[in-house]
Amino acid sequence: MGETEILEKLKEAVVNFDESLVQEMANKAIEEGIDPLKAVEEGMVKGLDIIGEKYEKEEIFLPELMMAANVFQSGMKVLEPKIADQGKEREKKGVVVIGTVKGDIHKIGKDIVTLLMRTAGYEVHDLGEDVDLFTFIETAKKVNADAIGLSALLTSTLSGQKDVIEALTQNGLRDKYIVMVGGGAVTPEWAEMIGADLYAENAQVAVRKLNELITQKRK
Repeated sequence: MGETEILEKLKEAVVNFDESLVQEMANKAIEEGIDPLKAVEEGMVKGLDIIGEKYEKEEIFLPELMMAANVFQSGMKVLEPKIADQGKEREKKGVVVIGTVKGDIHKIGKDIVTLLMRTAGYEVHDLGEDVDLFTFIETAKKVNADAIGLSALLTSTLSGQKDVIEALTQNGLRDKYIVMVGGGAVTPEWAEMIGADLYAENAQVAVRKLNELITQKRK
């Protein structure tokens, strides 16, 4: 089996949600001496791009998106150690600190965003749930974050998003971070009112919009 066929099979494995195939082809890539980073970027990532397009066109839905992301992560478990052995690393798109705001213990939406952002190549620091504003800000400073993600499912906890943005402003840090907001209680109008940089109705859109904002920020 040649390199081109292995890369194609890695792509197909993600598109078809085939975990056993992605592991088999990832191991095959290693056996055949294919650059493991190439196997990721020109194999599995290509498959994930197709899945992302299908999701945005509503040809597939959230369960399928999650299945593809999990297949990707399964392949990464095989290839990542080999990438590290070569002294390489996958190009990091940016650093994100994410959490559910103070008073809110919901996590499913946040966990989906975290998974997709890691899959897309971001270093993500998930602070969990019921996170106070100081923890968001101190962690962002500590890890030199590009973005802070604030999730809120309950209307009663929306103010936690506003509090973080206001605290960043008061400390002269507002321009340093892209602030993303999301969750069941969040609307575009709320995001605009509190001065967030990014609102997305779903995780796939959040990743795409963050890609765009980080590219602009680094120009």
